[in-house]
Amino acid sequence: NAGTEADVFICVYGERGDTGSRQLLRSQKPKKFLKGQTDIFAVEAVHLGHLYKIVMGHNGLGSGNGWFLDKVVIKDPITDLDYTFLCHRWLDQGQDDGNISRELTVTGSSSFPGRQELKLKREEIWAAEKWKFQEGNTLQFYNRITHGFVCLNPDSRVDALGDKKNKYGTVF
Repeated sequence: NAGTEADVFICVYGERGDTGSRQLLRSQKPKKFLKGQTDIFAVEAVHLGHLYKIVMGHNGLGSGNGWFLDKVVIKDPITDLDYTFLCHRWLDQGQDDGNISRELTVTGSSSFPGRQELKLKREEIWAAEKWKFQEGNTLQFYNRITHGFVCLNPDSRVDALGDKKNKYGTVF
């Protein structure tokens, strides 16, 4: 459920102005904005010079409108430069911070995009998993060797004997 059927819009900002909000209509793929898919769009505009930010969003309409946006790469056909805008966040009223649009700044050419992407991935994983470590939670892991559960209790006790009949146990 990381794709969307909503109408997606982009506004590109450069040193000479912006494109205004443009709906992304025709992808080179038969169905656009699917999970794990890279879509390619042509957006016609006057040359904006060096790009520094974009605003990506959708209208929130349709079933399953939430969307996880990894990144946007804009290729300038005049200068042959690529501009990368990292997101790694949800555009979804029911996920993350509830926003369905994001303002993204260009990744600097002097930074290491791979390292920055890794940092954002770590933050994304922690944001999704940190609920497990809130005060008062008991973590349970299924041990395939003993066929029981290893429990990490809120009071720092570890039950490694594994209760095989724990009704709250979940197999990971």
